[in-house]
Amino acid sequence: MCHAPGLPTYRAVMPHQIDNPLGEFLQARRALLDPAEFGLPDDGCRRVPGLRREELAFLAGVSPHYYARLEQGSDRNPSPVVLEAIAQALQLDETAADHLRRLAAAPPPRCRRGRDAEQVRPGLARMVEGWPQPAVVIGRYRDVLAANEPAMLLNPGFTPGRNLLRDVFLDPATRDVYPDWPAIARGVVASVRATAGTDLDDPRLTGLVGELSLKSAEFRELWARHDVHERTGGTKSYRNPLVGEITVQYESLSVTGETGQTLYVFSAEPGSAAERSLALLASLARQGEGR
Repeated sequence: MCHAPGLPTYRAVMPHQIDNPLGEFLQARRALLDPAEFGLPDDGCRRVPGLRREELAFLAGVSPHYYARLEQGSDRNPSPVVLEAIAQALQLDETAADHLRRLAAAPPPRCRRGRDAEQVRPGLARMVEGWPQPAVVIGRYRDVLAANEPAMLLNPGFTPGRNLLRDVFLDPATRDVYPDWPAIARGVVASVRATAGTDLDDPRLTGLVGELSLKSAEFRELWARHDVHERTGGTKSYRNPLVGEITVQYESLSVTGETGQTLYVFSAEPGSAAERSLALLASLARQGEGR
């Protein structure tokens, strides 16, 4: 007897499961598609969420056998035409489609030594420290590498030495800091996916993912979705013990010559309550108060 599946469950991608990153990505994104959106019948016999392999292959215009080989890792060299067709069938945006292309072009994972610990160039660190508005440099895996006092007063998570990904999932206090914690959690996981790209065998990343996968079911589900997102600007809201709830604008700038490092600068609309709150935090920072 067939049974309709319940709520979708996503298989966590553990650090040792990186020998087929292209296949993992294809399977994860296929599982997120709703058959009803494609006019496909629901006969109550679907054992897993999302589209079946043969359905995705049909939508992409490739043979089911060939598509199965891609997911299984038997074929790692799809043509650009095939990749574009699969990206369209999976309904990927440009960021995710570019991620798919990079996975397809990546060499097989290998055993490797870890990178040297990330460092901020001294000149950049001095610039951040002297910036009047909140400013912070974040590493490729969301390590806080440098921050000025206004940034740390705005969000204690911006203290250098902390890791924002770990904080979001393992520090209960972050659920009070972020009014929309679920959106923050989705965003930080997707941004790490985007920054990591095909470099999934980096020991720093595998160690972080392994720790979070063991300790947080919410992280396991989000990481297994393979969402990819890059942010260049937007708004962030915080519950701040000094000024109350505050929504600020941010711009992000890639640090030239430092792979994955990003400078974030925060501001507010002129004349707004948020601008007055940022001014108060800056004043407290100058006076050495508030921390």
